[in-house]
Amino acid sequence: MRALTAFMNGVTRLNDFIGRWVALLVFAMFVFLLLEVGFRYLLNSPTVWTNELTQMLFGIYAIMSGGYIMAHRGHVNVDLLYSHLGPRVQAGVDIFTSVVFFIFTLALLYFGYDMASQSVASWETSYSAWNPPIWPVKVAIPLGVGLLVLQGVVKLLQDIAIAFNLGYYTPEDRQNEQEDML
Repeated sequence: MRALTAFMNGVTRLNDFIGRWVALLVFAMFVFLLLEVGFRYLLNSPTVWTNELTQMLFGIYAIMSGGYIMAHRGHVNVDLLYSHLGPRVQAGVDIFTSVVFFIFTLALLYFGYDMASQSVASWETSYSAWNPPIWPVKVAIPLGVGLLVLQGVVKLLQDIAIAFNLGYYTPEDRQNEQEDML
């Protein structure tokens, strides 16, 4: 049980660490967009690279943050009935719906890996006026989805422990994890 708990804590800490670093990309995107506005309207000299770079950074930001968002229960949830259920029933519903989650994310992982490997093999670029390499952005897809899948496994293990009242995880552990991360 210690190995399972260590795995769960390790994945959550990894996603937390990566999520906090990826969040800093917002500041870079902000600076690049301000730079573009300044060059375009103050100096009458627009750039060809700032918008494209910002889009690529946003793509990395979006895909790499999924595991962090799941670890902090930030994904959208329909609460009409769910919030009125007890913790064990909620965990049972989550176990049932995790099938859809894993079908989607594992398909995304498979096709994302295929797309990224083809992109790396050809050193793909954007074919724009600036023509930057876009293979690093495509490599972020299977990496980010892999982190999301791992956090999904952690969530499934937590739900199984709660639903079946197993000893390796309790809802109090979740509160302690959140306090440790702050």
